[in-house]
Amino acid sequence: MQDFRAAAVQMNARLGEVEDNLAQIEQWARRAAEEGAQLVCFPELSISGHWCAGDVWRVSEPVPDGPSCRRLEALAAELGCVLSVGIAEREAGIAYNTQMVIGPDGYLGKQRKLHMSADEYFHFRMGGQVHVIDIGLCRVGIGICYDTIFPETARLAAINGAEVYLAPHAARCGEWTDKPDEQRARVAAVKDHARMTFRSRAYDNGMYVIYCNQAGPAGEDTNHCGGVLFVDPAGDVLVESATDLIEDEMVVCDLTAEAYEARRTSRCFNLQTRRPEIYGDICRISD
Repeated sequence: MQDFRAAAVQMNARLGEVEDNLAQIEQWARRAAEEGAQLVCFPELSISGHWCAGDVWRVSEPVPDGPSCRRLEALAAELGCVLSVGIAEREAGIAYNTQMVIGPDGYLGKQRKLHMSADEYFHFRMGGQVHVIDIGLCRVGIGICYDTIFPETARLAAINGAEVYLAPHAARCGEWTDKPDEQRARVAAVKDHARMTFRSRAYDNGMYVIYCNQAGPAGEDTNHCGGVLFVDPAGDVLVESATDLIEDEMVVCDLTAEAYEARRTSRCFNLQTRRPEIYGDICRISD
């Protein structure tokens, strides 16, 4: 892992409004690059929108051969940075909830969402593998929203070499409200849950975690509270989104190899002392 600067964006991605969403992504990526970010992270389904319901297949695209990926390849090459962006991916007539990673030299890889929450199951098929993608600056694993509730997914990424774990979200927060007090309460609740979850994932696995969530009303009965969080490998929060209302925001943070190595080489770090030969029951289907 190298020392580098990363940015994460909470933004509103309207359902099916691909061109508008890509324009937002480009605007934020340019701003991040101006601030020296070498990795820019966007939320789950930030291109296609969430929730697309019956139209999810209509707005899905091939990855990496679709127009959105190609457009972002050109942007990443121009800016000299790595982009992590969510999209509805189409392959063999099937839609997947996918996070793709694109660098200055082109497409680097993707992660398909592994666990579908609630009604998502009726519109997306599930991926079948935890991938670790070498972006040059570091090796990244990706947990898409509900995937991060399962500690096994982050652990698999860590033991396969991930140094940074990206957690793009489109976590819903009930009916839309324009009342500031209600927005603040919802934002606070989402951030509290994110701190609990991602401090644990970072500490248990000795890796950085970057969490970013969609923010705003994306469509009928589809509203998101936002939230950005950077956690270091010791489980300490480095920086988080400042706004307490549901609105767009970008957060920039410096990640260091020293902090990663300090955690990974600390006394009794669990990845050094784990005993996988006795963990077989973890893979057993419960009664």
